[in-house]
Amino acid sequence: MTAFVFPGQGSQKVGMGAELAEASVAAREVFQEVDEALGQNLSRIMREGPEEELTLTENAQPAIMAHAIAVLRVLEREAGLNLVAKGECVAGHSLGEYTALCAAGAFSLADTARLLKLRGQAMQAAVPVGLGAMCALLGADLEKAQVLADAAAEGEVCQVANDNDPGQVVLSGHKGAIERAVALAKEHGIKRGVILPVSAPFHCSLMQPAADAMDEALGRTPPGAFRLPIYANVTAAPVTDAAEERRLLVEQVTGRVRWRESVVAMKDAGVSRFVEIGGKVVGPMIGRTVSDVNVISVVTMADIEALAKEI
Repeated sequence: MTAFVFPGQGSQKVGMGAELAEASVAAREVFQEVDEALGQNLSRIMREGPEEELTLTENAQPAIMAHAIAVLRVLEREAGLNLVAKGECVAGHSLGEYTALCAAGAFSLADTARLLKLRGQAMQAAVPVGLGAMCALLGADLEKAQVLADAAAEGEVCQVANDNDPGQVVLSGHKGAIERAVALAKEHGIKRGVILPVSAPFHCSLMQPAADAMDEALGRTPPGAFRLPIYANVTAAPVTDAAEERRLLVEQVTGRVRWRESVVAMKDAGVSRFVEIGGKVVGPMIGRTVSDVNVISVVTMADIEALAKEI
């Protein structure tokens, strides 16, 4: 059984999708459609940079999605892959949940691009620059990370944002609390705490204004029916109902990304092959979380050709 999974923020880099666009009409069409939906030449920023413009949350989110969907369209059109016939379920890390829904038919490509642009803008606007921060805890499990977050808070927000794999947990909250968490990490038996180069404290209660904005946006553009179950970030459980998924997407803005638990749940449901489309970020996390599974990352034309032979 195969799960198709999609990367989140941090997987963007200048030049992304350029090789695909040169090699495939299907990929070029995706980038063009996203550009038109946004009224912005996002594909040029993806191709040429500058890096600081691509890294802006409002650009990075639709760019990562566009790249993954371009890879998927090439797989579908030129390698004959049928996602529904070959897949048991889909999942995505943070913004990747929107990509997964697009792949499964719940959102059109144009709507997904517009929703993610708005999501990025709303997340950036929720907390003034410099007030929030995030840090990765390396060599920390969820329990250690939670104890550290509680100790570092001191009346400020300091919450577990991403439970990525058994050795990597991300905290999010007020800048002072996150800096305290990094300073206290070793005392709590954690190898290292690293401040992340992000512009806002994602997936914590400080993001409530962004959750409100997404509630409104998803009211105007709700997900439709999807052709495969999706494992939702905030529940780590399969969802098949569009109304429930809409609610969970709103919760996801302030809620924890339960990626490690999602991977374990998919494996427990019988998934033995995970295919990451459009990145090489969540694949390694999966490899560190569960054993005896086949993890494949598909980014380049060579990757697409290799997967087409295997599936």
